[in-house]
Amino acid sequence: MGVIAIGSIITGTGSFLPETRLTNQMLEQMVDTSDEWIVQRTGIRERRVAVDMQAIDVALPAAQRALDDAGRKAEDIDLIIACTVTPDSFTPTLSCALQDKLGAKHAFAFDLSAACSGFVYATDVADSYLRCGKAKCVLIVCAEVLSHLIDYTDRTVCCLFGDGAGAAVYEWSDTEDGILGTYMRSDGKNGNALFAPAFAAENPLAMPRENKTSHYLHMDGKTVFRFTARAVPDAIDGVLQQAGMDISQVDWIVPHQANMRILDMVIRRYGLPAEKVFSNLEHVGNTSSASVPICLDEMRQQGLLKNGQTAIFVGFGGGLTYGAVLIRL
Repeated sequence: MGVIAIGSIITGTGSFLPETRLTNQMLEQMVDTSDEWIVQRTGIRERRVAVDMQAIDVALPAAQRALDDAGRKAEDIDLIIACTVTPDSFTPTLSCALQDKLGAKHAFAFDLSAACSGFVYATDVADSYLRCGKAKCVLIVCAEVLSHLIDYTDRTVCCLFGDGAGAAVYEWSDTEDGILGTYMRSDGKNGNALFAPAFAAENPLAMPRENKTSHYLHMDGKTVFRFTARAVPDAIDGVLQQAGMDISQVDWIVPHQANMRILDMVIRRYGLPAEKVFSNLEHVGNTSSASVPICLDEMRQQGLLKNGQTAIFVGFGGGLTYGAVLIRL
């Protein structure tokens, strides 16, 4: 009798960061802030900006690199899931644009919108397709050009966000590796704490327009922080309980890169050594849905991820949404 396939595994990762760096010192010339103020409150020193680029321009190289890392061709993909809060168009979707440009002629494609939780939500969906046998190879691509949504005169948001893309290939495995548990939740009641309207809120025929910044991202920082302080441990505890494991059995926590204070909270709450909670926040900033897969690709390139290790991916953000994935690598 043959071995029964039992898990969804990551077989490849890829990422892309635009070349242009926006440092704290540069922001000092644009808005009332300082390098010291930003670092103390966020841990961020610089972020990338996609100058004259769209979401597809950052998504495509990340997707191709993930396929190359997995040793797969575009024709091998059964499903493409794209995550973004900064799409180039409502239709066609980013996923369909990727399907075309990659040449993934056998794949069906759709976008998933869960803001900063996008990658963990998409992983849960990919795992479901793989488990039921409707797909054998799934490509997840998370791409954000958040600079398109940012008011660079608003210091509450402009110091936080950066552009970039991350991607991962999931396949079904006949080993004991793979996804051991997922835990997804939402808090729509407080969704307006992170708000970016799809269309201008004012009358488009009004002259002059009364609110020229209505399309920008607005954030109620205190509400978001209170939500995060509750949501992150709830997600970690929930996925551990589902898998019947405890935190001592986990080698890596890979959280959404929102704010260093949140990462420090995780370290303190669980009594973890700081090196077990991966972060690239200092040089990349908050890239929304792309942050966790960008981290995974950096870890993979640095040789940090070892076969047999366990990791928890944690997402939290706009919606409000949050969730966690526990995986054996």
